[in-house]
Amino acid sequence: MAKIKLTKNELKKQKDALKMYQRYLPTLQLKKQQLQTEIRGLEAKSRELAATRSGLRTEIRAWIAVFGEEDEFRRSDGSWIISVDRVRTGVGNIAGVEIPIFEGAEFSLDDYDLFSKPLWIDKALDRIRALLRLDLEMKVLAEQILRLANELRITSQRVNLFEKVKIPETLDFIKKIRIYLGDQQTAQVVRGKIAKRKVIERSAA
Repeated sequence: MAKIKLTKNELKKQKDALKMYQRYLPTLQLKKQQLQTEIRGLEAKSRELAATRSGLRTEIRAWIAVFGEEDEFRRSDGSWIISVDRVRTGVGNIAGVEIPIFEGAEFSLDDYDLFSKPLWIDKALDRIRALLRLDLEMKVLAEQILRLANELRITSQRVNLFEKVKIPETLDFIKKIRIYLGDQQTAQVVRGKIAKRKVIERSAA
């Protein structure tokens, strides 16, 4: 525990500090709750997107299994003939935390001969485009969760610091100073009475 001066000025300083901690603590607790709620919401959204993505992948695999023509929409290196050209993101704010917002994506598609490709390739490419968009949205969502989780950790540390350290410590300081000042005042009164009695005794003698 830190050393403190047992003075009236120190007592005022500690009282002011206590007021500040008690004023800011509810704000920090509210922010902590808000961050927890937002993170739970984003995690739920992430699970929904993951389920949608899984459904799309299953659908694409089913077509490949039926038609056996996966090479028709893959390049020689194994990548899709459709790829992400540009990701559009904005900036949002949750509980004072700046987060990226997914706004969409632009894709580039290799030229292909409509007559040489299977009839279902356009529908498959739509599904792959949707799959890639989901991947990008989930990536941005993961960054949102990461930033909010980091802010939650910092906020929780501050709440714990105020609740478990600063407020109890300051209350203890105030108590010690009050006891000391009270003892000093009592001792001063006692000394005053003794001095007065001695003066009276001298006068009587």
